Amino acid sequence: MTGPAALAASAAGSHGFLSPTGVEIAFLLVGLVTFGAAVVTVTTKQLVHAALWLVVALGGLAVEYLLLTAEFIAWVQVLIYVGSVVVLLLFGLMLTRAPIGRSPDADSPNRWAALAVAVASAAALVWVVVDAFRTTWIDLDHGAAQGNTAVTGSVLFRHWVLPFEALSVLLLAALVGAIVLSRKKNAGAANTGATEGNR
Repeated sequence: MTGPAALAASAAGSHGFLSPTGVEIAFLLVGLVTFGAAVVTVTTKQLVHAALWLVVALGGLAVEYLLLTAEFIAWVQVLIYVGSVVVLLLFGLMLTRAPIGRSPDADSPNRWAALAVAVASAAALVWVVVDAFRTTWIDLDHGAAQGNTAVTGSVLFRHWVLPFEALSVLLLAALVGAIVLSRKKNAGAANTGATEGNR
Protein backbone atom coordinates (compact mmCIF):
# COMPACT_ATOMS: atom_id res chain seq x y z
CA MET A 1 0.00 0.00 0.00
CA THR A 2 1.58 3.24 -1.13
CA GLY A 3 0.55 6.85 -1.55
CA PRO A 4 -1.98 8.88 0.46
CA ALA A 5 -3.85 5.79 1.69
CA ALA A 6 -0.72 4.37 3.31
CA LEU A 7 0.18 7.75 4.76
CA ALA A 8 -3.28 8.11 6.27
CA ALA A 9 -3.21 4.58 7.66
CA SER A 10 0.21 5.03 9.24
CA ALA A 11 -0.83 8.37 10.72
CA ALA A 12 -4.00 6.84 12.16
CA GLY A 13 -2.02 4.02 13.69
CA SER A 14 0.65 6.18 15.28
CA HIS A 15 -1.59 8.49 17.28
CA GLY A 16 -5.23 9.16 18.07
CA PHE A 17 -7.51 11.52 19.93
CA LEU A 18 -5.81 10.79 23.26
CA SER A 19 -2.33 11.62 21.94
CA PRO A 20 -2.70 14.74 19.79
CA THR A 21 0.19 16.34 17.96
CA GLY A 22 1.24 19.96 18.35
CA VAL A 23 -0.52 20.94 15.12
CA GLU A 24 -3.77 19.40 16.34
CA ILE A 25 -3.53 21.23 19.67
CA ALA A 26 -2.87 24.51 17.82
CA PHE A 27 -5.83 23.77 15.53
CA LEU A 28 -8.10 23.29 18.55
CA LEU A 29 -6.89 26.45 20.32
CA VAL A 30 -7.25 28.60 17.20
CA GLY A 31 -10.69 27.09 16.66
CA LEU A 32 -11.77 28.10 20.16
CA VAL A 33 -10.51 31.67 19.62
CA THR A 34 -12.30 31.83 16.27
CA PHE A 35 -15.52 30.53 17.80
CA GLY A 36 -15.31 33.09 20.62
CA ALA A 37 -14.72 35.92 18.14
CA ALA A 38 -17.71 34.80 16.09
CA VAL A 39 -19.93 34.75 19.19
CA VAL A 40 -18.81 38.25 20.16
CA THR A 41 -19.42 39.42 16.58
CA VAL A 42 -23.10 38.51 16.70
CA THR A 43 -23.72 39.51 20.33
CA THR A 44 -22.01 42.91 20.65
CA LYS A 45 -24.15 46.03 20.33
CA GLN A 46 -21.35 48.15 18.85
CA LEU A 47 -21.35 47.82 15.07
CA VAL A 48 -17.71 48.83 14.61
CA HIS A 49 -16.63 46.33 17.27
CA ALA A 50 -18.67 43.66 15.48
CA ALA A 51 -16.78 44.38 12.25
CA LEU A 52 -13.42 44.20 14.03
CA TRP A 53 -14.29 40.93 15.78
CA LEU A 54 -15.36 39.62 12.38
CA VAL A 55 -11.79 40.30 11.22
CA VAL A 56 -10.53 38.14 14.10
CA ALA A 57 -12.96 35.33 13.24
CA LEU A 58 -12.09 35.35 9.54
CA GLY A 59 -8.38 35.58 10.34
CA GLY A 60 -8.75 32.58 12.63
CA LEU A 61 -10.27 30.61 9.76
CA ALA A 62 -7.29 31.54 7.60
CA VAL A 63 -4.94 30.18 10.31
CA GLU A 64 -6.99 26.97 10.42
CA TYR A 65 -6.55 26.57 6.67
CA LEU A 66 -2.80 27.05 7.09
CA LEU A 67 -2.73 24.35 9.76
CA LEU A 68 -4.59 22.06 7.35
CA THR A 69 -1.81 22.67 4.78
CA ALA A 70 -4.22 24.51 2.48
CA GLU A 71 -2.08 27.59 1.94
CA PHE A 72 -3.84 28.78 -1.20
CA ILE A 73 -7.26 28.74 0.48
CA ALA A 74 -5.78 30.53 3.51
CA TRP A 75 -4.46 33.42 1.43
CA VAL A 76 -7.71 33.62 -0.53
CA GLN A 77 -9.48 33.87 2.83
CA VAL A 78 -7.21 36.75 3.86
CA LEU A 79 -7.37 38.63 0.56
CA ILE A 80 -11.08 38.26 -0.19
CA TYR A 81 -12.83 38.00 3.16
CA VAL A 82 -10.53 39.79 5.61
CA GLY A 83 -9.43 42.32 2.99
CA SER A 84 -12.46 42.97 0.81
CA VAL A 85 -15.58 41.96 2.71
CA VAL A 86 -14.64 43.62 6.00
CA VAL A 87 -13.49 46.79 4.21
CA LEU A 88 -16.81 46.84 2.35
CA LEU A 89 -18.66 46.38 5.65
CA LEU A 90 -16.77 49.25 7.29
CA PHE A 91 -17.32 51.39 4.19
CA GLY A 92 -21.05 50.70 4.43
CA LEU A 93 -21.05 51.64 8.11
CA MET A 94 -19.36 54.94 7.30
CA LEU A 95 -21.70 55.71 4.41
CA THR A 96 -24.81 55.07 6.48
CA ARG A 97 -23.36 57.04 9.42
CA ALA A 98 -23.89 54.17 11.82
CA PRO A 99 -23.41 55.04 15.50
CA ILE A 100 -19.86 54.54 16.76
CA GLY A 101 -20.79 53.69 20.36
CA ARG A 102 -23.35 51.29 21.76
CA SER A 103 -26.46 50.98 19.62
CA PRO A 104 -29.58 49.89 21.56
CA ASP A 105 -31.46 49.09 18.35
CA ALA A 106 -28.72 46.71 17.16
CA ASP A 107 -30.50 43.82 18.89
CA SER A 108 -33.34 41.68 17.59
CA PRO A 109 -36.24 40.09 19.47
CA ASN A 110 -35.73 36.95 17.36
CA ARG A 111 -32.56 35.97 19.21
CA TRP A 112 -33.80 32.51 20.25
CA ALA A 113 -35.04 31.70 16.75
CA ALA A 114 -31.65 32.72 15.34
CA LEU A 115 -29.90 30.58 17.97
CA ALA A 116 -32.05 27.58 17.07
CA VAL A 117 -31.28 28.01 13.36
CA ALA A 118 -27.55 28.36 14.12
CA VAL A 119 -27.49 25.21 16.26
CA ALA A 120 -29.44 23.25 13.63
CA SER A 121 -27.10 24.45 10.87
CA ALA A 122 -24.01 23.55 12.92
CA ALA A 123 -25.40 20.09 13.69
CA ALA A 124 -26.17 19.48 10.00
CA LEU A 125 -22.68 20.62 8.99
CA VAL A 126 -20.98 18.40 11.58
CA TRP A 127 -23.11 15.43 10.51
CA VAL A 128 -22.26 15.95 6.82
CA VAL A 129 -18.52 16.23 7.54
CA VAL A 130 -18.47 13.18 9.84
CA ASP A 131 -20.52 11.15 7.37
CA ALA A 132 -18.22 12.14 4.49
CA PHE A 133 -14.86 11.44 6.16
CA ARG A 134 -15.64 9.00 9.01
CA THR A 135 -12.30 7.26 9.84
CA THR A 136 -10.16 9.17 7.31
CA TRP A 137 -7.12 10.60 9.04
CA ILE A 138 -4.84 13.23 7.51
CA ASP A 139 -1.33 13.63 8.89
CA LEU A 140 -1.01 17.38 9.37
CA ASP A 141 2.68 17.17 10.30
CA HIS A 142 4.07 15.27 7.31
CA GLY A 143 1.22 15.15 4.80
CA ALA A 144 1.43 16.59 1.31
CA ALA A 145 -0.09 20.01 0.70
CA GLN A 146 -3.82 19.62 0.17
CA GLY A 147 -4.55 23.17 -0.94
CA ASN A 148 -2.29 23.51 -3.97
CA THR A 149 -3.30 25.99 -6.64
CA ALA A 150 -3.89 23.52 -9.47
CA VAL A 151 -6.39 21.31 -7.63
CA THR A 152 -8.14 24.20 -5.90
CA GLY A 153 -8.43 26.26 -9.08
CA SER A 154 -9.82 23.30 -11.01
CA VAL A 155 -12.50 22.61 -8.40
CA LEU A 156 -13.27 26.27 -7.81
CA PHE A 157 -13.79 27.29 -11.42
CA ARG A 158 -15.51 24.09 -12.43
CA HIS A 159 -18.03 23.55 -9.64
CA TRP A 160 -18.20 26.79 -7.61
CA VAL A 161 -18.27 29.54 -10.25
CA LEU A 162 -21.94 30.47 -9.79
CA PRO A 163 -21.82 30.79 -5.96
CA PHE A 164 -18.77 33.07 -6.20
CA GLU A 165 -20.45 35.22 -8.84
CA ALA A 166 -23.62 35.38 -6.73
CA LEU A 167 -21.52 36.51 -3.76
CA SER A 168 -19.94 39.30 -5.79
CA VAL A 169 -23.38 40.50 -6.91
CA LEU A 170 -24.58 40.39 -3.30
CA LEU A 171 -21.63 42.50 -2.14
CA LEU A 172 -22.25 45.00 -4.95
CA ALA A 173 -25.93 45.22 -3.95
CA ALA A 174 -24.91 45.87 -0.34
CA LEU A 175 -22.61 48.71 -1.40
CA VAL A 176 -25.27 50.27 -3.64
CA GLY A 177 -27.83 49.97 -0.82
CA ALA A 178 -25.47 51.73 1.59
CA ILE A 179 -25.01 54.58 -0.89
CA VAL A 180 -28.77 54.90 -1.43
CA LEU A 181 -29.44 54.97 2.32
CA SER A 182 -26.76 57.61 2.89
CA ARG A 183 -28.17 59.80 0.11
CA LYS A 184 -31.69 59.54 1.54
CA LYS A 185 -30.45 60.56 4.98
CA ASN A 186 -28.53 63.51 3.53
CA ALA A 187 -31.56 64.63 1.51
CA GLY A 188 -33.80 64.37 4.58
CA ALA A 189 -31.38 66.42 6.65
CA ALA A 190 -31.15 69.07 3.91
CA ASN A 191 -34.95 69.33 3.65
CA THR A 192 -35.25 69.69 7.43
CA GLY A 193 -32.60 72.43 7.46
CA ALA A 194 -34.31 74.28 4.60
CA THR A 195 -37.69 74.12 6.36
CA GLU A 196 -36.22 75.49 9.59
CA GLY A 197 -34.44 78.24 7.62
CA ASN A 198 -37.69 79.34 5.99
CA ARG A 199 -39.30 79.72 9.39
